[in-house]
Amino acid sequence: MVDLIVCGLGPAGRAVAHRALARGLSVIAIDPRPERPWQATYAVWRDELPAWVDPSVVATVSRPRARALGEHRIERDYGVLDTAALHTCLTLEGARVLADRVLAVDHAAGTVRTAAGAVLAAARVVDARGLGRAPGRAEQTAYGVVTALGDLARVGGPLFMDWHADNGAATDDPPSFLYAVPLDGERALLEETCLAGRPALGLDVLRDRLHTRLRARGIALSGAEPVERVRFPVEGGRPGGDRFGAAGALTHPATGYSVAAALAAAGAAAEGAPLWPPRARAVLALRRAGLRTLLALPPRDLPAFFDAFFALPVDRQRAYLSGRDDLAGTAAAMSALFARLPARLRRHVVTAVGPGLRAGR
Repeated sequence: MVDLIVCGLGPAGRAVAHRALARGLSVIAIDPRPERPWQATYAVWRDELPAWVDPSVVATVSRPRARALGEHRIERDYGVLDTAALHTCLTLEGARVLADRVLAVDHAAGTVRTAAGAVLAAARVVDARGLGRAPGRAEQTAYGVVTALGDLARVGGPLFMDWHADNGAATDDPPSFLYAVPLDGERALLEETCLAGRPALGLDVLRDRLHTRLRARGIALSGAEPVERVRFPVEGGRPGGDRFGAAGALTHPATGYSVAAALAAAGAAAEGAPLWPPRARAVLALRRAGLRTLLALPPRDLPAFFDAFFALPVDRQRAYLSGRDDLAGTAAAMSALFARLPARLRRHVVTAVGPGLRAGR
């Protein structure tokens, strides 16, 4: 019997397996395609990365802007990750790596059954297979193109969010924003994003909006540009129970970010330490209230909401975006945001947030 079985080798699962090996534990890691390259673009706030992560995994660093009603410089270093370097950094040397599909996990018994018919046992099993789509589960969607780095300046980037209304959407249509970041010294990602929707905007709608927006800013696409398509749930994960990554509720419900949180928590997960003390569970409840607010706001009011958020001091922004167990900071950020909102938005916030918090969700 080994010390640990890790199911799923995306960034979250691979990080847990890597940190377990660094602690001298015996590890079996299972994934249908364990060496499959990660195709998605992952980004982090640099101050979120744990010290053990090799700095070389950060491909580019910028201090992006957010555009809503006005324009805001975000005073935090924002890094786009080199996914190949991250994959290499999270070495699995010493692990038994199986190219197989997990059919069933019994956490109580410490067993895993695979499609190849194997039944494997360990002192502990961590399930990091991600979170599947489900009807009624809010999702984030995005459609992006990889273009020449010079196009980043043409759209006014780097941009964490740009809610300007030049994407062809009507005022009362479900909203989307432009995300624009450098990928390396030659390429940029320009992406139209639906932050959260139930249902989220379709990729065809986002594609058309992106093309409209880029034409409005003087960028003509050839049609040969590499494309990035994004669709994943931002709700549905459950904390605890040796679930990790998106399945273990490490996805920020109101932003969709999860990789930095998984890297930061990987060591504790590898050791079997509690990841969800009461403060962290309370922060999760507040963040889920934030998601309900985003889903409830009228589309035309999203720019005003984010204008108020990015006008907050950077420590308040950091607490809400990155403080997974910073209950005082998260509550202070949400209170400060509420105080900045126009009265009509406050009413929507109270309606969306109140019942969920009273029910303890």
